[in-house]
Amino acid sequence: MKKSVILAAALSAVFSGSAFAESRDYISVVGSSTVYPFATVVAEQFGKTSKFKTPKIESTGSGGGMKLFCSGVGVEHPDVTNASRRIKTSEFKKCMKNGVKDIIEVKIGYDGIAIANSKKTGQFELTRRDIFLALAKDIPDPKNKALKLIENPYTTWKEVNPSLPATKIEVLGPPPTSGTRDAFVELAMEGGCKTFPAIKAEKKTNKKNYKRICHSIREDGAYVEAGENDNLIVQKLDANPDALGIFGYSFLDQNSDKVQGSKIEGVAPEFESIADGSYPVSRPLFFYVKKAHIGTIPGIQEYLTEFTSDKAWGEDGYLADKGMIPMPTEERKFFADGVKALTRLDM
Repeated sequence: MKKSVILAAALSAVFSGSAFAESRDYISVVGSSTVYPFATVVAEQFGKTSKFKTPKIESTGSGGGMKLFCSGVGVEHPDVTNASRRIKTSEFKKCMKNGVKDIIEVKIGYDGIAIANSKKTGQFELTRRDIFLALAKDIPDPKNKALKLIENPYTTWKEVNPSLPATKIEVLGPPPTSGTRDAFVELAMEGGCKTFPAIKAEKKTNKKNYKRICHSIREDGAYVEAGENDNLIVQKLDANPDALGIFGYSFLDQNSDKVQGSKIEGVAPEFESIADGSYPVSRPLFFYVKKAHIGTIPGIQEYLTEFTSDKAWGEDGYLADKGMIPMPTEERKFFADGVKALTRLDM
């Protein structure tokens, strides 16, 4: 009885391994809506110039992609997940728990988060403090210098800052599953939040409360969750010139005939200002690969080679034409070397 059980287990392992290799003949990619257009153009180029099938790319948001990616190893799980922020420690631990133990991290470039509006009206000039005061769930009581919070009372931009227009605060942005949302609250919201000394001091004494104050977005209709489709936000801004929208720079660049990016602290979201770091709301972009799937799902190693080639992510590469900000030469070399060596991420 014992021998038959062992034999059955061995046969099962053999056949399941065979099924792993044969049941899917294309690369499955999920994740960030910001990285989606970059991954799509690489996938199309890869499909045209290699013997492999064009990878299937799904836009699920960074958080949604990580959830799918970390759920296990095997053909029913994606091979790659795109992310517009670095993998979180909690996500890494979930991957480890579910057997996704060898992960390759590839930083691909940089992107700015645009806070844009229709070209049918004037360009906004905002500070991160303005953004926080307009969109935070609770804000410091302007009548009290101590850390006393009140529910956000502002309904127009002019109430936030007298130099801004008297239009209703209506901002279309990504949901909590989006890496763009994560980066926006960290870079823009928290950036404005910590300009208040009492809140900044709270970071040292009660980090959890500090994060709650700085990262909580109001839920009274001023901020409208518009899904993971950034193109849809662009369309809505064109239809509603009074609204603002939050999305990656590439979408601003591709729709520059319809929308314009707000200046943040006097700096416009442009290729050069994101590349040199002067635009305050910029972030790195990544994708993550399951090492266990390389060699079983055909074409993954070759897809990585295409993505990390100079013709793709270089200064004059086709991804720069799509709006991605290339990394400096040394940084590109570091991650390209990591891809060649299949270096495992260690957190």
